Amino acid sequence: MKKDLVKIVTIGGGSSYTPELVEGFIRRYDELPVGELWLVDIEEGREKLEIVGALAQRMVKKAGLPMKVILSYDRREALKDADFVTTQMRIGRLPARVLDERIPLSHGMIGQETNGAGGMFKAFRTIPVILDIVKDMQELCPNAWMINFTNPAGMVTEAVLRYTDFKKVIGLCNVPVNMVAGIANILGVEEHRVTMQLQGVNHHIFATDVFLDGMSVMDEVVERYANVKPEDVLAMKNFISLPYSPAFIRGLHAIPCPYHNYYFFTKEQLEEEQEQFAKGNVRGEVVSRVEEELFELYKDEQLDVKPKQLEMRGGAKYSDAACNLIASIYTDKRDIQYVDVQNNGCISDLPDDSAVEVACMITADGPKPLATGEMKPTISGTIHMIKAFERMVVEAAVTGNRDLAVTALNMNPLCPSDHLANIVVDELIEAHKEYLPQFRGK
Repeated sequence: MKKDLVKIVTIGGGSSYTPELVEGFIRRYDELPVGELWLVDIEEGREKLEIVGALAQRMVKKAGLPMKVILSYDRREALKDADFVTTQMRIGRLPARVLDERIPLSHGMIGQETNGAGGMFKAFRTIPVILDIVKDMQELCPNAWMINFTNPAGMVTEAVLRYTDFKKVIGLCNVPVNMVAGIANILGVEEHRVTMQLQGVNHHIFATDVFLDGMSVMDEVVERYANVKPEDVLAMKNFISLPYSPAFIRGLHAIPCPYHNYYFFTKEQLEEEQEQFAKGNVRGEVVSRVEEELFELYKDEQLDVKPKQLEMRGGAKYSDAACNLIASIYTDKRDIQYVDVQNNGCISDLPDDSAVEVACMITADGPKPLATGEMKPTISGTIHMIKAFERMVVEAAVTGNRDLAVTALNMNPLCPSDHLANIVVDELIEAHKEYLPQFRGK
């Protein structure tokens, strides 16, 4: 039996993305009646939470909805009897992201928020906090769903699945929805007519089949993508995306997600990042400036809608995807969405207990993965390598095993040498020591 009103708790409520989340709940109020939206943050984030929280309250007031927006610095108070908990945290905030990017780059290694050394250390800072939140949820709202879009979403989801007995966790990313939009554009059709079969893990997925109105059009999509115009290459706002050779796409017979640029154009991506590094323009530094501008806009007491400038932040559609997922669970919609879930045989040649990013039918009982079978040799090697990296990173995040961290980074294709793996791991452990208690004294 559905409740009359839904209680949603957003941990990391002071995020610049929160207005998009609020807009999504406002637009879906008829199908997802949110009675209480709790925006939770830590004391260090008080100023941002108060600014973005006031904007959220103005947005709800303008919409004329009986939705309470409550600001809180007490996570346990907020979690009590929640129906859904969304997590959008950045442990160490943007200065930590800048270190994740600049320290590897100072040694000639790609520095990126979710891939390689940067993704590994974001996982190290985030996973222990997420596991603590799960403990609180098991006590205070055991029937709630955790919708995690804290990066690296796949590794965070895997940590919960493998190191707790809490299974109501779903990882979420905006890459698949952007891929659907890009493929629909290439086909010249509306997005809602396109669905994909996915195989892989977060930020390392391939569309292995594409359906238009339920019928496979993969051969046509491959041929069109093999000859795509540079401006139509599947891309994200936070890094450059280069066109692949027609031979590679035809041989692959799959569509790589934009993040594969780091693995198939490593030389070009590193050169671009080093150029930005020299200018003081690594992505974390750019985002810091964008956020300053956004929060100045949010302060305007006349502003009562999500500003258009938020789309420049780089995570467009993240929050909207979260609202869509929650609404589909609440209404048992049984539509197709792309989320991080426990594999359980969906991809037959990956571990059952691992998180994978695949197409799922979304039901009142959560996501039901659509089986994909075994991976083709063209994509299986790279996915197995990244999945092994993820599993090592998650174990190191939980145990604080520095040696395993070095081994994990060594096994990642973005790491050029064992010597540099040791240097970068030690420098990042020292730089982030405030947020890495599990590594102290190891």
